[in-house]
Amino acid sequence: MGSSDEIVVTRLDHDANVAPWLAVAEERGATIRWVGIRDEDCTLDLDDLAAVLSARTRLVAVTLASNAVGTIPPVAQIAEMVHAAGALLWVDAVHAGPHLPIDVVALGADFLVCSPYKFFGPHLGMLWGRRDLLESLPAFKVRPSSDESSGRWETGTQSHEMLAGLLGTFRYLEWVGVSQGGAAGIPGAPDGGRAARLRAAMEASRAYELTLIPPLIEGLVSAGVEVLGITDPSRFEERCPTVSFTMAGRHPQEIAAFLGERGINVWDGDYYAYELVRGLGLSEAGGMVRVGLVHYSTLAEIERLVDALGELLRA
Repeated sequence: MGSSDEIVVTRLDHDANVAPWLAVAEERGATIRWVGIRDEDCTLDLDDLAAVLSARTRLVAVTLASNAVGTIPPVAQIAEMVHAAGALLWVDAVHAGPHLPIDVVALGADFLVCSPYKFFGPHLGMLWGRRDLLESLPAFKVRPSSDESSGRWETGTQSHEMLAGLLGTFRYLEWVGVSQGGAAGIPGAPDGGRAARLRAAMEASRAYELTLIPPLIEGLVSAGVEVLGITDPSRFEERCPTVSFTMAGRHPQEIAAFLGERGINVWDGDYYAYELVRGLGLSEAGGMVRVGLVHYSTLAEIERLVDALGELLRA
């Protein structure tokens, strides 16, 4: 990476997939190129991406799912565009972890990062990368440690307690795959290996979560709030059940506190999706209120949320 190179980042991403690349560019004298979003549905502007890609592009960093508005970018399509330009694709899959089956080969990723804390595990960092890249890049390590992946990137004693917790997480997800995937008739769920059971868990979770998105968004709209992101029912496959909204005349922190007093846990602010919230003009207004559903959320909980928002609107 040098002064003639460019790194592409997006205004949809969590700042953890932006700020490090800004720092690398500053350190190496490289240039940052930005990909914007379409304000009306909070999706990536792929025309913008096509315009910034060039022979100077070295790496493109993109999210697999927005932690703020739930958008799922077409990463496989983006990978084709990136590779056609001769660049590498870095995928932030942290927020996608609990919501989507992830196939690094199908996505076309060169690197993919995630954290188990998002899929019900401990606070660890995970990096997948193409072996040829991981073994060719320089690693800061002690000389006796292995030069092969993944040892060359894991110098020192590992957090065995955290790894034990991660194994427990996998066992839980395997149980989800067998119980829910089997009930849904997903191939390989009951009697396949670990990979098949984990994939069944995520496919079953995704299928169930897709049934929660329509009543959640319809309920929020009927309650009189403004939902950010994709609201067209024909496009719900392009999002996960992370839904953010604003309410006229109410600060997001006030809304979150009101709901919290009624045992409904939401979050407010920008969730480190700094560029997204700033671009939507919501930074000075306190950001948004975020609702996050997962595979154990229920329709009854959605109804409680909508009823509580109606109560707040009438107050």
